[in-house]
Amino acid sequence: MTKQELIAKAAAETKGYGRPLTQADMETALHTLCNVASAELLDGGEISLPGLGKLKIKEVPARQGRNPRTGEAMELPASRKVVFSMSKTLKETMNP
Repeated sequence: MTKQELIAKAAAETKGYGRPLTQADMETALHTLCNVASAELLDGGEISLPGLGKLKIKEVPARQGRNPRTGEAMELPASRKVVFSMSKTLKETMNP
């Protein structure tokens, strides 16, 4: 699903809630949500997405790796990455 498809579908879903949002409103809401979520993750927090799961930062320690082109061993530095933990509800829905 592309960003525009997501915006269009989400805007259409709001029609049943009394005050439908336009696609422009939905795009602004999505952009704002992404900015707030990014800032929270960069500060070391976690984001709960009700019904979906949680996004959080995981520290990855330095490790040995291999250059796929040459096969030469190389040291990969420590880093941080975003991980997603699926909610119990979504997990049960996906795997009945």
